[in-house]
Amino acid sequence: MSGANNRLAVFPTRMTLSVMKQKLKGAQTGHSLLKRKSEALTKRFRDIVKKIDDAKRLMGKVMQVASFSLAEVTYITGDIGYQVQESVKNAQFRVRAKQENVSGVMLPVFESYQEGTNANELTGLGRGGQQVQKCKETYIKAVETLVELASLQTAFVILDEVIKLTNRRVNAIEHIIIPRYENTIKHIISELDEQDREEFFRLKKVQGKKKEAAARDTLERESRQAAEGKNGVEGGVAASADQLMSQPSDLLGGEDEDVIF
Repeated sequence: MSGANNRLAVFPTRMTLSVMKQKLKGAQTGHSLLKRKSEALTKRFRDIVKKIDDAKRLMGKVMQVASFSLAEVTYITGDIGYQVQESVKNAQFRVRAKQENVSGVMLPVFESYQEGTNANELTGLGRGGQQVQKCKETYIKAVETLVELASLQTAFVILDEVIKLTNRRVNAIEHIIIPRYENTIKHIISELDEQDREEFFRLKKVQGKKKEAAARDTLERESRQAAEGKNGVEGGVAASADQLMSQPSDLLGGEDEDVIF
């Protein structure tokens, strides 16, 4: 998408050209950084997808084992749900959240930990204590796997949105902003070249006019000097003729001074 419409409406000057070149350089730098960010996020996204697949497979196996373990406890000791509810006052299995920075994106990470003493130590003391303990450990492992899976799923959703947004920005810079700046720079350079050609043509015409005026002035001055010289010669000849005409024509009528020998 290039043409006259795919450029910025700016006044073509040297300053504008410098500003547009700086903007183009900034857009290229931003495109490079966003491209690297997208690649890093995509790599992490693929790792998370692989971990989610493994966690789901493990979750299925763990829940299967936990269900069989609970069935064994129910078969041996009967329903122990009311005993567990009576003995538990505070939650022993807890979850805390922290954040992980991945290329400027904050991803929540959930961690499970146990706090306090075992409140179900006496459960199954009469019969089935071993099965009860095994069931407890199996469900603890299942909940830990579930917490890990929840952390991966949350990171998966966040990374998916961030990658889409980053890719849209990369494509916008690559296919819209950079071509627009490049077309604007080409337009400014073309206009400045046209202005330079017009200025050169104008100076050439002005110089030609000055030369014509100088030649015309020189010709007029020479003509004036020639006319003045001709008038001066004619005036001198006329003055000599008048002087001769003013002298007496009778050479014998005058008296000469006495000559003493």
